Amino acid sequence: MIIYQDEYIVAINKPAGLLVHASLIDKHETQNALQILRNFLGRVVYPVHRLDKPTSGVLVFGLSSDSAKKLSEAFMNRDVEKKYLGLVRGFTEEFGVINHPLKDLWDKMTDKKKSKLQEAREAITEYRLLEKVEIDVPVRPHPTSRYSLLEITPLTGRNRQIRRHMKHIFHHMIGDHQHGDGFHNRMLSEKYGLNRLMLHAKELTFTHPATGDKMTLKADLDIDFMSLLFKLGFKTIGIA
Repeated sequence: MIIYQDEYIVAINKPAGLLVHASLIDKHETQNALQILRNFLGRVVYPVHRLDKPTSGVLVFGLSSDSAKKLSEAFMNRDVEKKYLGLVRGFTEEFGVINHPLKDLWDKMTDKKKSKLQEAREAITEYRLLEKVEIDVPVRPHPTSRYSLLEITPLTGRNRQIRRHMKHIFHHMIGDHQHGDGFHNRMLSEKYGLNRLMLHAKELTFTHPATGDKMTLKADLDIDFMSLLFKLGFKTIGIA
């Protein structure tokens, strides 16, 4: 689970389906990454950024309030480069930039002091096509099913930005039950064992809050993600 640790920061490969921290939206959940890591290390751990519950991948925490503050500021100032691996429906362009403002989605626990009247804010996502496949399985209204594997780079950090942007360009994220395509999700679940959101935070590049060194942390894909890519015929498996 831990992919990097020193005296200032710790980073994990968060599993899909695990909350980053407690949330009133998922009151029934008894576990979250923050609490698990605190118990494992036996010390206070400070959250720095978020990953959606169904998204897996690199998640960084501070081991001091000062380190966490510096890293949080780096995320806010867009001084952190984030790269994701994502599977979407349809054939995308080779490269694309989605510039579409998004309104904030609110967590009743962590965002309760924020104004709900805020307008949509700038949101920009870049993507690059890695590979595409077409399978001979019909999903209405098409006689076959097409999928694209993307490297995705969000340049801003809005709530569920990647998933909402992919929906905006009609290339819904596979396994997304909130913003995805139910017909494809159902078929892939029944025929290929889809059981997770196909979005993985594979790489995070930032400046170390204490040493000033540039760091790149990477997280491997889990077996469920790789298994679906293999079953669909992708050759680009294990990139992370």
